[in-house]
Amino acid sequence: MTSPDALDDSQLADSEIPAGADPFVLFAQWLAEAQESEINDPNAMALATATPDGAPSVRMVLLKGHGAEEGNDYGVIGGGFTFFTNAGSRKGGEIRANMQASLLFHWKSLRRQVRIDGPLHEVSPERADAYFHSRPYKSQVGSAASDQSRPLDTRQNYIDRVKAIWKEHEEAGKVPRPGEWTGFTLSPRRIEFWRDRDNRLHDRRLFTLTGAGDALGWSDTLLYP
Repeated sequence: MTSPDALDDSQLADSEIPAGADPFVLFAQWLAEAQESEINDPNAMALATATPDGAPSVRMVLLKGHGAEEGNDYGVIGGGFTFFTNAGSRKGGEIRANMQASLLFHWKSLRRQVRIDGPLHEVSPERADAYFHSRPYKSQVGSAASDQSRPLDTRQNYIDRVKAIWKEHEEAGKVPRPGEWTGFTLSPRRIEFWRDRDNRLHDRRLFTLTGAGDALGWSDTLLYP
């Protein structure tokens, strides 16, 4: 058994997650570092949703917008984290029925995690249009051809749809956004930053949104690992 005297200063040092930080600024810093170190998709995040009776499900999606001003143009107060999806999917159905969700970022190369909880708000049609048409043409085609999460008889049926939509809209160079393809912004009420430390003496700080109106702001506290 290791004696407490064997623990070095790095294991016993104070929290490396600053008290009083703006969690959106801190998140942006961590994401920028992940973009330098993660091999694939540093903006990948687990999105957890639930049915109204509490049955959960989770999947990976990509973060496409974040910050203290995110979503202000379509009624989000306090900033947020935005992703896009087909609302006809399982996740979309659960979101429509229960507009609450959780996000988890795990950057293995940095040994860091960020957990975010809060209500969801649908993006404006203009925002959905702008992002959909910023994607590569082949991605627009693939999305338009997919009845996401619904049963598929054979993969060839999907490929045939892809080819037909590609041909139909190739001259225009863009595909009309499908009606069910949209985005959602999670407006955080809790953001937890986690850093790995040796011997599982991990570093955790929870930021919680408090107040209302002009008094809206963040409080924070350390958590036991």
